[in-house]
This record gives sequence, structure tokens and C-alpha cells, in this order.
Amino acid sequence: MRWQVVISHPLHENLHDRRPFRCKVGPNMADTTDNILKIGLPKGSLFEPTLDLFEKAGYNIHGADRSYRPSIDDKELQIRLIRAQEIGRYVDHGFLDCGITGMDWIAENGADVHVVCDLQYSRATSNPTRWVLVVPNDSPIQSVKDLEGKRIAAEAVGIVERYLEKHGVKAEVEFSWGATEVKVPELVDAIVDITETGSSLRANNLRIVDVLMESYPQFIAKKESWEDPWKRSKIERLAILLKGALMARDMVGLKLNLQDSALSAVLELLPSLRTPTISRLAQDGWVALEVVLTELQGRELIPQLKELGAEGIIEYPLNKVIE
Repeated sequence: MRWQVVISHPLHENLHDRRPFRCKVGPNMADTTDNILKIGLPKGSLFEPTLDLFEKAGYNIHGADRSYRPSIDDKELQIRLIRAQEIGRYVDHGFLDCGITGMDWIAENGADVHVVCDLQYSRATSNPTRWVLVVPNDSPIQSVKDLEGKRIAAEAVGIVERYLEKHGVKAEVEFSWGATEVKVPELVDAIVDITETGSSLRANNLRIVDVLMESYPQFIAKKESWEDPWKRSKIERLAILLKGALMARDMVGLKLNLQDSALSAVLELLPSLRTPTISRLAQDGWVALEVVLTELQGRELIPQLKELGAEGIIEYPLNKVIE
């Protein structure tokens, strides 16, 4: 707990008063708890989807577009916005208690951290980020073996070097600060770059030779913080909410009323893994049904439900689905 010192004078208007000042020492009222969890969130391509995830999980983050230390409506959390490439290292070294960063950057840094959970989201889709070996369409390179003696540009040098070593290939790997796609074939023979859909590579007349690794964000914790009972509990509760928000990403709730006579037919239509909640209505012969399903399933089912006589059909979004 930090302490604050308040110095006051009984007669501030009397500048010639030589009596000693009074000092009051006490806890800083702005810092009312010793229990603080420092969490690093990725600044960059994962920035917006990560903020959206926290909002769905029930957290309101303010000032993230203006400050690397935004505020959050949880006095037990302190946020630091840091490049995803560095979060694993800062968690490992103890500057952060936990953080969200890609599995790829954890591997690149060799960070010794505890993985709390995988978080399957990315900047544009729900697909994993892929680190791919890329060459021009007309390049003679067809496999990793063809890289012997060649030059490769990549941001994740460690990942590439371990990949080459695994395949027994010796090549020169240089660090790329960005715009890696423009370096082939004039500056290097091949590149290793990140892609989700491959559309940008195709647009630049490039083709994928091999996939080095696939990566999703991971929620990680410093091992010492994971061993601390309070911090571990806080991290675990946060993980539950984040995973629940991800689970609800493509899910909707569906409510409807229908006659008893149509219930069996409706139940046959519903996804087999989704058991609906059924309750009796005040009107005899009618029931209310509620079920959680994917938005795509809802789109397909609603017209069929209407044909079976369902009424008062309501589809509503979900923030969290906790299994």
C-alpha cells in the first residue's frame, strides 16, 4: 500500500507565521487495495478485436486510443498496451502479471510462462494466424529443401531458424522490419510472413510453399503470479469471462411460443446438442421455448419454425456463454 503525506498550515494567509507545519500521514485514498493485477494487451492488429472481447466480457476500457495505460472499470486491474511481440517477454521477466499475445510470439521469445487458456480470435476472422514460407509465383523454390544457401527475410527470425534446423537446411535469415512482401525477389529469395486468408499474398503474385506454424492468441501468466492465490483466482475469473465472450461470438438466443401439437416437430428441427428450455404458458395448449444456437442455424430455422406455427419469435444477441 502506498502512503501519502498531507502538509497543512493553520494560517496560510499569514506568511510570517513561523510555527511548524502539521503533517498527517496515512494511506493514499486513490490506492485503496494492495491487490492489483497488471495485464498486457496487444497494441497493433489485435488491438480492436481484443478491446471488443473485453467489452463482451463485461469490462469497459477507456482512453485506449490515446494512452498506453488506459483505464478500466475494475480497480483490481491495470492495463498496459504493448506490442504483441513483447508481451511474452515482459510477462516472463515479471514486469506484467499476465497478458494476451500470440502463441507465435511466445515461441519466438522463448518466454517461460504459464498458458492459462487459448483464445481463438484474430484480427479479421476466427481463423488462426499462419506463418508461411512465401516465394514469387515463378520462383523455382518448391520446398524447404530448395532454400539451401538462400536468403530469407522474416520478422520472426527464431521461428524460421528453428524450422530450417528441423529440416536440416542452412540458409541466411535476416530480420525484416515490415513490408516483407515487397522484398522478393529483388532483395531476398523467400520470405516468411503472417497471413490469415492468403488474399494479400495472391494479390502480390506470391505463393505459399509451406506453413511453419499456426497461432492463436493465448492468455498467459507469470509463473510466480500463477502461484499467488489471489492473482491466480483473479486470472482464472477473467479467463472464464473471456472464454465465455468468445463462445458467444457467433451464438444467439431464440425464444418462441407454439402449440403443444407442434412441439415434437420443432424439437426435431433444433440442433441435437442444444437442449431447449420449455415452460408452460398461461393459455392452455401452448408452451414457450428458448434455445441457444449459432446465428447461421437461427437464420435457417426461423422460417421453418414460422411454418410450424411458432409465434412471437425473438432472436437476441449474447455477450457470454459459459460452459
